[in-house]
Amino acid sequence: MDASTKKNAIAAALVMGAFCLLAFFLPNIVLWLGGYSPWLGGAAAFLFVVAFFGVFWLRGRSRRGK
Repeated sequence: MDASTKKNAIAAALVMGAFCLLAFFLPNIVLWLGGYSPWLGGAAAFLFVVAFFGVFWLRGRSRRGK
């Protein structure tokens, strides 16, 4: 494994770890925000999904130029 591949693997592991940790706490976050407003709870869930796929979209855009 060369240095570039190792850096990519570490970055992917960190991103997936962050999303897994956030997904673990997401129901509590949505319920907490939903106590203030159901719209806030829905927005938190929506932003999580958009951010998850947004990472892949940005990665694809950056790789397309190379």
